[in-house]
Amino acid sequence: MSHFLAITFLFLPPILGMMNCVTACGDDPPFKITTKRDDDKAEVTVEQNKAVISVRSPFGISQAVIERRSNKWPTTMMLRLHLKGLENLKVTSGKVTLEASVLSQDGKVRLWRDGKENLPLDVKQPLWMEIRMVDKDGEPTKTIPLKEGYFEMKLPKALLEDNPKSIRLNWIDFYR
Repeated sequence: MSHFLAITFLFLPPILGMMNCVTACGDDPPFKITTKRDDDKAEVTVEQNKAVISVRSPFGISQAVIERRSNKWPTTMMLRLHLKGLENLKVTSGKVTLEASVLSQDGKVRLWRDGKENLPLDVKQPLWMEIRMVDKDGEPTKTIPLKEGYFEMKLPKALLEDNPKSIRLNWIDFYR
């Protein structure tokens, strides 16, 4: 009996502590995400000061608004769009709209801002963001349409430097 009590007193507090953490973390998500379509799903993972937002959009054309619930955005904001293609992506933050397209033929990424497609951004500019195509096993791929993979991007710090309350995402997998 004394061994049972010792085990109970040793292990019960850590177990209860883990349950509180899971409940507290689950009850207070860092973002409110509102999608346009009912079948769109968004999942958030936060570790230290990095957030990963994974969006699944079965129809392939939709939008989402991500509102922060804390005073500022995490240092690193990763976005994963589980789409078959990425003909167009718009990320609007305050007065800035960053747009991107990944060409179906060769996987080339094109990036521009504020609707000025004829003035593409390059890697030296603060709003540049790399877009990676990842297969279902988490490996880089160049094949479009993606099969169970996703497009992954780290949102540029310059996009969040004014600390907007929300970010709007609009995406089109393939023009119809």
